[in-house]
Amino acid sequence: MPSLQEILAYNESFVQKKLYEPYLTTKFPNKRIVILTCMDTRLVEMLPKSMNFKNGDVKIVKSAGAVINHPFGGIMRSLIVAVYELQADEIYVIGHYDCGMSSIQTDKIIDKMTKRGIDPKVIDILKKSGVEVEKWLEGFSDVKDSVLHSVDMIKNHPLMLNSIPVHGLIIDPNTGRLDLVKDGNLDVE
Repeated sequence: MPSLQEILAYNESFVQKKLYEPYLTTKFPNKRIVILTCMDTRLVEMLPKSMNFKNGDVKIVKSAGAVINHPFGGIMRSLIVAVYELQADEIYVIGHYDCGMSSIQTDKIIDKMTKRGIDPKVIDILKKSGVEVEKWLEGFSDVKDSVLHSVDMIKNHPLMLNSIPVHGLIIDPNTGRLDLVKDGNLDVE
C-alpha cells in the first residue's frame, strides 16, 4: 500500500511533468449525463470504458451499492446539483452483479465496528435517539430491485424534473456487459 508521502511525491512529479494535460476539461459533462453507480473498485475504469466515456464526458456519483438511502441525503443532492447546475439532462443508475451490498450482514458490520474501537454505547445512543443503525447499513438481496428502487427515488423526487430520463442498468464487473433494467425514455413527460 502506498504511503501518503509516496502519493504526494508522485503527485509532485505528475504536476511538474504536466501529465494532467490529457485530462483537462470543464466541470460540465460533455455528454450531459450523470451516473449513479457503486463504489466497487472493479468499476473505476471498467464502467466508463464499457460505455465509451472518457474524462469529462459524464458526472459520476458513487454510493455503496448505487443505493439512495434518503430522498434528501447527499447522493440525491449530488444528482439534483448535476441536473440544475452542471447541465446534466439524463441520469443512469448502474448497479452491478456480485455487489458486496447484496451479502452485507449489518450485525457483523456492527461487530467489526466494536472490535476496531467503537464503543457499543455509541451504537446504543444512536438507536435511542432514533437512528436505525441496522436499517441504515442494510444492503439488498436483489440488484435489479435495488436499481429500480433508486430509479424510482430519483424519478419521483419532488425536486426532479419530469423531463429527465432516469435509466436503470446492471453491469457485469468482469466483462463490462450492461443489462437494461429500465429505459427512462419511456417515462419522460
